[in-house]
Amino acid sequence: MTFHMVEARGVEKRIGDQMILKGVDFNVRRGEVVSLIGPSGSGKSTFLRCINHLTKITSGYLAVDGEPVGYRRQNGKLYELSDAEIALSRAEIGMVFQRFNLFGHKTAIENIIEGPVQVRKQPIDGARQRARLLLDRVGLAAKADAYPAELSGGQQQRVAIARALAMDPKLMLFDEPTSALDPELVGEVLDVIKALASEGMTMLVVTHEMAFAREVCNRVAFLDDGRVVEEGTPDEVFGNPKSERARAFFARML
Repeated sequence: MTFHMVEARGVEKRIGDQMILKGVDFNVRRGEVVSLIGPSGSGKSTFLRCINHLTKITSGYLAVDGEPVGYRRQNGKLYELSDAEIALSRAEIGMVFQRFNLFGHKTAIENIIEGPVQVRKQPIDGARQRARLLLDRVGLAAKADAYPAELSGGQQQRVAIARALAMDPKLMLFDEPTSALDPELVGEVLDVIKALASEGMTMLVVTHEMAFAREVCNRVAFLDDGRVVEEGTPDEVFGNPKSERARAFFARML
């Protein structure tokens, strides 16, 4: 069993003529909660999408739980995964987006069981039972039969978190999970993420919620222009940033 849940070495991502990631070196240990912070366009969301097989890296090495993302090792060689194999690998990684991406024509519980039934081929009755437990876990036990249009933004995001958890992921990725929410709804989503952290879930969170990063995260990484400029504990990075770019950013945000 590898020590690192996420391992990135020299990861680059080019889109057209633009280099989005410029040699990212970064690790996330098992059970660790790490926040990625930085200005818009710094590559944070692209890096998450690479980890979750949604975007293919241009060069470098990227692995989750010791397995190269998008490839499998066999007899000492790397083979590119088929679409079906990628879907199964992606099922091991939960991802919560800025927008909730719920199926509007399905109820909360139907959204949650979609992955377990369609991808993991779980029996529908068992998936429904688990989904109800997860809805209770995120404080929405009474909303199982509600449609997304009947839920607030914070409730929709909590359903999206329950949907990701239904796949029993070994890693959770959050891409600015509160940025689309009204301010009064942010806390209810962050409380769910805090509870997951207390349970030992390995998480990588792109966020602008500095107080959350200080309180919950083991480490903070500051990205700028496609590179990890600095990283350390929240106290180290927020309290004594070493780069001028980070100092200027935190002066604005804090």
